[in-house]
Amino acid sequence: MSSEQNKFIKSLRDERNIWLNGKKIDITTDENFKGTLKTISELLSMLDHPEQRERVGYLSPKTKEFVHTAFYVPHSYEDVVKRRIAFETWSQSTDGVMSRLSDYARSRLTGWYASREDYKKFDKHFPGKIKTYYEKARDEHLFLSIIQRDPQINRASQASNDLKDLGLLRITKKTSDGVFLDGAKMIGTAAPYSNDLIVYPLSPLKEDQKCLAHMLVVAPNSPGMHMVCREPFASHKEQQANAPLSKKYDEMDALLIFDHVFVPWERVLLYDNPEALWKIKLDSTSNSLAYHQAVVRLLTKLEFVTAIALEIAEAIGADSYLHVQEKMGELIMQVETIRALLIASEREGKTNHHHTYIPNFTYIETARNLGSKYYPRALEILQLIGAGGFIQLPASIEDFQSPLSSLMNKYFAGANTGAEQRTKLFKLAWDLVGSPLGSRHELYERFYAGDPIRNTANQYHHYDKQKLKQMVKKYIS
Repeated sequence: MSSEQNKFIKSLRDERNIWLNGKKIDITTDENFKGTLKTISELLSMLDHPEQRERVGYLSPKTKEFVHTAFYVPHSYEDVVKRRIAFETWSQSTDGVMSRLSDYARSRLTGWYASREDYKKFDKHFPGKIKTYYEKARDEHLFLSIIQRDPQINRASQASNDLKDLGLLRITKKTSDGVFLDGAKMIGTAAPYSNDLIVYPLSPLKEDQKCLAHMLVVAPNSPGMHMVCREPFASHKEQQANAPLSKKYDEMDALLIFDHVFVPWERVLLYDNPEALWKIKLDSTSNSLAYHQAVVRLLTKLEFVTAIALEIAEAIGADSYLHVQEKMGELIMQVETIRALLIASEREGKTNHHHTYIPNFTYIETARNLGSKYYPRALEILQLIGAGGFIQLPASIEDFQSPLSSLMNKYFAGANTGAEQRTKLFKLAWDLVGSPLGSRHELYERFYAGDPIRNTANQYHHYDKQKLKQMVKKYIS
C-alpha cells in the first residue's frame, strides 16, 4: 500500500459516528466499504507514481510536492485542459460510475478561493479563512464532500417558524469560540469517508431565515455529528463478476444529523447572510470549474454505456438489425454532443476579473442539462437491446462450474462469444440497468444538479435572447 493510501485510510480512524443497520461502524474495517475504499485509495496513490502523477497532479507552490490538479487555478486554455486530463484519468479509471471522488468538491473550493475577494464586502475575514483552508485541503490531500440539500420532511412548508420541525440545519448558539449547529442535511454522497464536509444551503433564503444562511467546514468526527447510511449495494458475499460495479464503486449516501455540533470560527466561512450565500451558490468561477469536472465524468459514463451496448448487440447477433443500429447511433450522438460541448466550453472560455480562465458556462450548463435526459435514455436503450437477456441470467458465475456446466455453456452462449463471457457481460450491464446501484445512478444523474425542469428553464432565463430577436426584427419593424 502506498503512502497516500495508508494516509487516507488512517485519516478515517477518527471515531466518527457512522451508522449502518442500526449499529455504529468503523468504515475502514466494514466489509460494505472495502471495495470503495480500495478504489479511492488506488486513485489517491497515483500521486506516488512518477508515470501517473504528471497526469493527475501538479507541484504545490507551498510544499513543492505533487497535489491533485482539481486544486489548480487555471489562467489559460492550456490550464483548463490540464484540469480535464486529471479528471479524465480518474473518471476513466472508474468508467464515470463514481460521481463524488472529491475532484468535484475540490473544484468548487478552488473556484471560491480564486474569487475570494468578491466576498470581502460580506465578511472581511472570508478571503483569509478560505485561503488558509484551501491550502490545507490542497497540501494535505483532503477528501472533501459538498453537502447542500435539506431533509424531505415537509417541502410544502418553509416558514421561518417551522425551521425546527422541518429539520433545517441552523445555527442555534454562538460563543466566542464558534457556533453550534442543529438540524440535518442530505444527500451526503461520500460523506462517511470524507475528511471534511463543506456545508451550505442550496435555496435562496429570506432575511428572517438568516440562521440558515451559513457556509461552514465541518469535521466528520465532530461530537454530535451522526451519519446514517442507506442500504449498501456492495455486498461482500458477491463475487466480483456477479456485481462488478457495485463491488467497487458504491459511493454511499448518508443523512447527516447535527445534534448540537460545534464548529470553530475559523471554519465558519460565512454566516447569517442570505445575500452572501446566494452569491456563493451562483459563483461563476466555482460553478464553471466544478461542472467542468462533472461534464468530463458524464462523457466517460456515456461512453461506458455505449461500449456495453455495442458489446451486447454483437454478443447476441442483434447488431445487424436496423432498429438496433439506429439506437446505437443515438448513443454515439449523445457521446459526441457532450464531447463537443466540453471542447467548446474550454476553447471559448474567458479570463475573468480575477485573471482566472474559466470554461464557457453556457456550454457547460447545456451539457449538464442534457445529461439529466441523456443518461436515463442511454439506460433505456441498453435495456431495449439486451431485452429479456437481462432477466434470464444465471444466479452466479459459479453456475458454470456446476454438474450442468456443459448444458450451461451451450444454452447461455452468444452469437460470437462463450457462455461465461456473455454472462459476465450481461451481469455488468445489469449492474447499470437493474441493480440497486444502477437505479441509484439513474436517480443521481436526473437530480444531482437540482430540479432538471428549473435548470432548463434557467437556461432560458439567462440566455442572451436579444441576438436571436434581431433576426426577426428586420421583418416586423
